[in-house]
Amino acid sequence: MSNLAHARDWFSTLASSPEPERSGPEPAWLQETRNRARQAIAELPIPHRKLEAWRYTSIEGLLQQDFTAALPEARTWMGEELEPWLGPAADVYRLVFVNGQCIPRLATGLELPAGVTLGSLRAALGTDPQLLSTWVNHAQVHEEHLFSALNTALIHDGLLLRVAAGVRLDRPIEVVYLNLEQDPPRLIQPRNLVVLEPGAHATLVERFVGADDNAYFHNQVTELVLQEQSGLQHYRLQEESTAAWHLASLYLSQDRNSHYQGTTLSFGARWARTEYQARFQHEGAHCDLSGLYTVGKGQLNDFHLDIRHSVPGCTSREQFKGILHGKGRAVFDGRILVDKQAQKSDARLRNDNLMLVRDAEVDTKPQLEIHADDVQCSHGTTVGQLDPQQVFYLRSRGIDAETARRMLCLGFAAEIIDSIEVDGLREHAMERLVGTIQAAAGTLE
Repeated sequence: MSNLAHARDWFSTLASSPEPERSGPEPAWLQETRNRARQAIAELPIPHRKLEAWRYTSIEGLLQQDFTAALPEARTWMGEELEPWLGPAADVYRLVFVNGQCIPRLATGLELPAGVTLGSLRAALGTDPQLLSTWVNHAQVHEEHLFSALNTALIHDGLLLRVAAGVRLDRPIEVVYLNLEQDPPRLIQPRNLVVLEPGAHATLVERFVGADDNAYFHNQVTELVLQEQSGLQHYRLQEESTAAWHLASLYLSQDRNSHYQGTTLSFGARWARTEYQARFQHEGAHCDLSGLYTVGKGQLNDFHLDIRHSVPGCTSREQFKGILHGKGRAVFDGRILVDKQAQKSDARLRNDNLMLVRDAEVDTKPQLEIHADDVQCSHGTTVGQLDPQQVFYLRSRGIDAETARRMLCLGFAAEIIDSIEVDGLREHAMERLVGTIQAAAGTLE
């Protein structure tokens, strides 16, 4: 069997996995959506190096894995078992998914304000299917992306967050995805829907956590709909298992004068890819994306951005930083497209990488494609090592070499971490980065 035929069979086999039993009939629109996705899987191109979006990232290793689509959890998970991964209690509205399934009894602080819906997509299919029919696959996510089509073909559970017009949440929403004890290795596919109605504001924190060297494929699709004058602060912390495969595809739609701020911290997984597709629907929308990633031995960490200015008077900011401390690869592929009619657009894109070892590799490709003539746009990238003069300066003040390097790395990353406005998350991210740099100290040159 040829490589392409094997890849097609890999996707088709997973897409045809048996669907979980349901307590009631499935909405007709959902079955139609699944069927269209399965048809797309049979027709869409297989990701490979000749496709520009996959030029630097291979899926050959992923296709060699034998995953089984995750079924509803039979085990009864107790809160005490999960405490090491959930972390300390915090002043948040918390929702917990274990192996892709929402576990309502693990939720905390869900005395929600009027007008806020927070819960399981699977549960909402039984209670409010019409709400979901309006928004699920609103962006037609399976039309161009094979992995998103796979997610759509097997929609089962995920996050549902809806904030009614004019509501401002008083504290963050935290969603924890725990991937634990899976034999055989599982395909886990949360399907998330976040809708902020006009004038609504919220803060959403997502944490992706895997146990030890647990192998699985976390293939998440998130649809984000921000209506007029709404605002979302969205933080994502990826700390998957060192044997995990992680793909997150985010589809963002913004209406007039809406504001989206998204920060992704990507530290874990064997193979990790985060994709943003942002679309402005009306004037005055603002999108601010930032991220920090680390790469250790054998890791791949990939960010792919597709930001499209198709209406006038919108702004976007993208700033991503990477620290490569082991023999692995980082990929940054960021594209901003300004259509002819998108006058008065303001877009800035930057990627900076710090190489702590010589045998790491980074491929960085920031792109601007501008078809309008009244715009302010810029892009840039840097790849470099620690400045020996800065290390020497710190050592001349009595600081040992390891501490000096750690201080410079933290200074490099501080711009991203300090922008986090959720105290516990900011502190945890800094602790995780410090631990990563300390663990890698023996390999630094």
